[in-house]
Amino acid sequence: MKQFGLNIWGNDNFIIKNNTININYANKPSLLEIAQDIRDKGYKGPLLLRFPHLIEKQISTLFTTFEKAKKTFGYQGKFQAVFPLKVNQFPNFVHALMDVSQKYNYGLEAGSKAELIIAMSKTPIGAPITVNGFKDKEMIALCFIAAKMGHNITVTIEGIGELQTIIQVNTEFNEDIENPILPKIGVRIRLHSSGIGIWAKSGGYSSKFGLTSTELLEAYELLKKHELLAYLSMIHFHIGSQMSDISPLKKALREAGNIYADLKKRGADALCAINIGGGLAVEYSQHAHNRDRNYSLDEFANDVIYLMQEIAKSRGVDEPDIFTESGRYVAASHAILITPVLELFSQEYHEKNLRLKENNPPLIQELYDLFSSLTRDNAREYLHDALDHMESLLTLFDLGYIDLEDRSNTEILVNLIIKKSIALLKNEDTNELKRLQNRIQEKYLVNFSAFQSLPDFWGLKQHFPIMPIDHLDVRPTNPASIWDITCDSDGEIDFNPDLPLYLHDIDVSQEEYFLAFFLTGAYQEVLGMKHNLFTHPTEAVITFDEKGHYAVNNLIDAQNLMDVLDDLDYDTNIVDKALKYKIEESEHISKEEKRELLGKLYLYLSENSYLKTIQAISEND
Repeated sequence: MKQFGLNIWGNDNFIIKNNTININYANKPSLLEIAQDIRDKGYKGPLLLRFPHLIEKQISTLFTTFEKAKKTFGYQGKFQAVFPLKVNQFPNFVHALMDVSQKYNYGLEAGSKAELIIAMSKTPIGAPITVNGFKDKEMIALCFIAAKMGHNITVTIEGIGELQTIIQVNTEFNEDIENPILPKIGVRIRLHSSGIGIWAKSGGYSSKFGLTSTELLEAYELLKKHELLAYLSMIHFHIGSQMSDISPLKKALREAGNIYADLKKRGADALCAINIGGGLAVEYSQHAHNRDRNYSLDEFANDVIYLMQEIAKSRGVDEPDIFTESGRYVAASHAILITPVLELFSQEYHEKNLRLKENNPPLIQELYDLFSSLTRDNAREYLHDALDHMESLLTLFDLGYIDLEDRSNTEILVNLIIKKSIALLKNEDTNELKRLQNRIQEKYLVNFSAFQSLPDFWGLKQHFPIMPIDHLDVRPTNPASIWDITCDSDGEIDFNPDLPLYLHDIDVSQEEYFLAFFLTGAYQEVLGMKHNLFTHPTEAVITFDEKGHYAVNNLIDAQNLMDVLDDLDYDTNIVDKALKYKIEESEHISKEEKRELLGKLYLYLSENSYLKTIQAISEND
């Protein structure tokens, strides 16, 4: 049985049972069962499945781990968390998130006006809201409205100009009011410390956001001058998403902790919290030698609590409340993309497809003899002979000495010899064998768009766990590359001999074969683009009742063709009339055929852009 690295990335969320991968929760249904259930309702193409219990598990683990660390060290500050909406703003996710997180007083972080409206409408009164990113007067005014609604909202200033705007808006909202109501104020600090990896530029002096030490002192004086120092409650930093190494965080914590203590000593008595931002990494790797992080959540929490406590003690200030904005950690695991394989492109390289003649060219006959007599003892020698013969035969074809059947036989036999040799020499992990796996890789055409559903792979080469959802009782043997259905050569997850993916040799004309892409709940949806006008896939929320049975809820079908065009500001009425007019005015078809074509056209216009697959029924069924 092939585990596909499940023990590395799975976090005990899934189990392999018999020949399928199953949800390790309640009655443990298989992903295949759930997917078939939805497809039987008429929904084809890719499916995005959401599991709210996995959101709750992540939030619970986050809070439990920090509370345990607080208890271990006797820490007096509180732990609080918010979810950064930029990670996933889709309603089915946000509704589930707020539903399962109520008992944790969990809040939301907004970085734009639209996100702030979501936060104001969805966050329970009393739960924290933080507002980051660049802000204009209108956005800051919305924060004041939120505060007057009773929200526990903190506006994080990114520059002196934003603080000046807060002062101006406060005058407009609270002039002549005896007990003014303001949002809390936070300051984002530009640390000397920087992160690591792709998002390292989020920290350091060249980072996009935050106040320098000079600007921080200026902000302090402005707050004091305008009698707003009592509202300064938080300092904030962020050193990057998906932190693979814990050491940069430790350095940043020391720096931020001392800034916090210095401001407290200066008279910022209301300052009570440090927001350490996001960055808690998710383990995406399917291979033990290529992990995505070098720390556990326990280590992360212990380091934060211990370092903040040590600085507070040494500087004689109160231990700060700790805020986190770890969105990837909370959201990634809850979503799974499941989609059928449409075609295997190299299945013509089978022995049954040979077109051998009564009299074959000598080199082709030698290739056949090599294939027939290949053993482990002679595999390496015969493999080298086959590769040499292929070069000679392709030259003979270019010179016109052999025909197309001979060339086809050459390609099939060499492919079979390579495949058999690799199987025989599988225990010899040599660079030559790794290179040859690229020669025999199977190309799986999969019914999805990488640009829509896995934009981080396309843009950043972020890998996601991939595995079939059944046939797991059979060892896969095909080195696999995955092609999406866009007409773009970048829509490919290529085979990497150092991080190999092997899939099954399936005849998709006889049975369906589904691949699942895991940990896709963070960023992939909101960053997904409509390249080739492929839209967000059909999605569903999977919940469980008291008896452990699953239910499919909140099904949202992928947009149909006309809705996609409408989103791009096409006048779909004009498009509709033009199509109808061209059919009705055609001189080449009868009136009856015109009615038939119009009926088919409107049926197709009601479908989405993804391809339809029909499972072939064998003659024996």
